[in-house]
Amino acid sequence: MGNAVKGRIHSLETFGAVDGPGLRFVIFFQGCPLRCLYCHNPDTWDTQEGSEITAEELIARILRYRSFIKKGGVTLTGGEPLLQSRFAQEIIRLCRENGLHTAIDTSGAVPLSVCKSAVDAADLILLDIKAIDSALAKKLTGAGNENALKLLDYCEETNKDVWIRHVLVPGWTLDKAQANRMGIFLKKYRCVKKVELLPFHKIGEFKWEKLCIEYSLTDTQPPEPEKVDEIKQILLSHGLVL
Repeated sequence: MGNAVKGRIHSLETFGAVDGPGLRFVIFFQGCPLRCLYCHNPDTWDTQEGSEITAEELIARILRYRSFIKKGGVTLTGGEPLLQSRFAQEIIRLCRENGLHTAIDTSGAVPLSVCKSAVDAADLILLDIKAIDSALAKKLTGAGNENALKLLDYCEETNKDVWIRHVLVPGWTLDKAQANRMGIFLKKYRCVKKVELLPFHKIGEFKWEKLCIEYSLTDTQPPEPEKVDEIKQILLSHGLVL
């Protein structure tokens, strides 16, 4: 594959501390099939925007920071990295050749038939389950959760480590009954090593305004810490690690 494998990226973060274990080099891929109401990177949606780069050029940049990330690794996020699955797979291959841990942060929206090879290549999958109820997920993001759950099943079959990520949005997913349902659902998966609860925030709201896209959550405020803790306790009660 080599130099011919090109992709489009939105941006790079050289010292990421929240996208997988340890200190990480984070690649934000351009393009996303979802339209999450709370998205803080709507500027990553358009597949034609961003900067084109080859996997070889990108690994050269990553290796400049090798000494800093050797105990962490590289995370592919977005946007949706699996929308460019061949490019993602090649980056992971080059990282592994250089002894770097790799993680894919994904919504699971891309069909497994398209992205299986990239998933197989990664060390860790950070799977963002938008809502345990598929109809709610569709209202919140534009797509149901079926593909995401199929990806989770595949990771279980192949013993691929998974961290579940879940955004708590007041009025949507900040809900005790849904949390209980999610806990019951997830506790049967051996591949799920951790659950990360991400409180809704409004940091990216200005980007929606800049792009002249209507932001429907203007009146929604970040959840109160005690409400987040209630959800956390429910998931802990099902034996999940947070």
